[in-house]
Amino acid sequence: MKKALVLDIDGTLTNSKKEITPATGQAIQDLMKRGHKVILASGRPTPGMRKYEKELELEKYGGYLLSFNGARIVECDTGEILYQRLLSLTLLPGLYRFAKNNGCGLVTYLGSEVISAFPKDKYVELEAAINGLPVREMEGFLEFVDFDINKCLMTAEPEKAEKLEKELQQQYGDRASIYRSEPYFIEIMPENVNKAAALEKLLPVLGVTRENTVCCGDGFNDISMLRYAGVGVAMGNAQQRVKEAADYVTAANDEDGLIQVIERFF
Repeated sequence: MKKALVLDIDGTLTNSKKEITPATGQAIQDLMKRGHKVILASGRPTPGMRKYEKELELEKYGGYLLSFNGARIVECDTGEILYQRLLSLTLLPGLYRFAKNNGCGLVTYLGSEVISAFPKDKYVELEAAINGLPVREMEGFLEFVDFDINKCLMTAEPEKAEKLEKELQQQYGDRASIYRSEPYFIEIMPENVNKAAALEKLLPVLGVTRENTVCCGDGFNDISMLRYAGVGVAMGNAQQRVKEAADYVTAANDEDGLIQVIERFF
């Protein structure tokens, strides 16, 4: 029976050095050779996922990328966008004012660049470094962003971000999906976009049922897919709220926790 393994990237597929260990990589490839599907599901923009797509040879094995927290689904062997949702540009002026008034970072993405509304803070630099993409600081941000976007990202110190996340949800919750992927990253997506909603679109295409899907993650933005999956797995290094949403807690990302998952559920 064909199953699907859905993997968050940072803190799940990769260790603390943002690397896939040889043992984890081998276990995932062996799984695909047995005919199971592997899907990478990340808050990252699509170009920031390509490195791991190549390492796992997802193109060869018919894998998929869910980027921007599920606002875009890409088929690895054709490069085709199967599905995407766009953030309404009418929200940008309000988001820009909110970020400016609260001293937050604000970015979106154009091709292989991170477009920053303000001089970059350490968290914007971190976002760019994680994805291996350059930052372009854009003084006329609102005028410049006249192209389709899948998400915006706000950055702030964790305690402040927790408070601002709630304020943004109150102001924009009826028009956008807003949640933190890391304590310092606030993701702003089109409404009803999350990893679970994207899987609901993709699984029928693959002929895999929800019950035969195993989802693994460590961050707040993984909770939707952990609850949705037949088996939701939290990494040992996951936030406590994520562990509470999971059916099973495996070893940490620095202990090859995914190998345990593959041995147990496949």
